[in-house]
Amino acid sequence: MAQTGSGGLRWIGIPARVFAMTFLFTLLSFAVALLLSIMGTVVYAQVKHVAPNLTFAYRHIALPCAITAGAIVLLLTLAMEIRSYRQRKTLEGIERVS
Repeated sequence: MAQTGSGGLRWIGIPARVFAMTFLFTLLSFAVALLLSIMGTVVYAQVKHVAPNLTFAYRHIALPCAITAGAIVLLLTLAMEIRSYRQRKTLEGIERVS
């Protein structure tokens, strides 16, 4: 029976997929957190009648949110990729036996 796919399982693709997804989701979470924090800073500045301090939005709100989200995404993606690899390896072994 001919093998389907890329000729077997490759564990080398796991870190590449994990870091790519981590980078993308971290960038997305930074963008969303920055947008919301800038909007909140501007609203606060309008209410208090002061100049908006946008560096506060970057340094103290968006960056910590992005770092936290990136760490969470890294762990979750790594766990999902390892689980998927082990499941494919087991299924391929079962297929080979039968």
